[in-house]
Amino acid sequence: MLRNLSSYYYKEAAHLFCVRIAQGLVHLGKGLLTLSPYHSDRFLLSPMALGGIVTVLHACLDMKSTILGKYHYILYIIVLAMQPRMLLTVDEDLKPLPVPVRVGQAVDVVGQAGRPKTITGFQTHTTPVLLAAGERAELATDKYIPLTSTLEGFVILKKNPEYHEE
Repeated sequence: MLRNLSSYYYKEAAHLFCVRIAQGLVHLGKGLLTLSPYHSDRFLLSPMALGGIVTVLHACLDMKSTILGKYHYILYIIVLAMQPRMLLTVDEDLKPLPVPVRVGQAVDVVGQAGRPKTITGFQTHTTPVLLAAGERAELATDKYIPLTSTLEGFVILKKNPEYHEE
């Protein structure tokens, strides 16, 4: 649809610029990035990321004199809200480490006793993995221990000293 719009507006530079911006935001980082002010499994809100989104939206209220005028560089502020959609696991030497992970819809487990499953309807993949909106990942094996509490972005894993292969 955006490709059709760009061919329709090929003679009007301002409209074509807006369509190109929309295409860039849709295909952000070839699909590897997302715009979101939330991080840590949508538990924490980043004020910088929210400020970047609100600043660009506010500048778009008067596009003719800001974005389409001489202040087009305001679009760079949207970088504050860009986050990776992928899960990439690395070892302690920062070398890529393919491990099996379960990816599924996130489930709220606050207040439940024990160690309940945090995802439902999961599929097992090997990292690196793309996470869609509302999805969460957990390690499928006890061979490694993550150094972070949430599995998103780049995660450093260390070997579990208590793990014994059967």
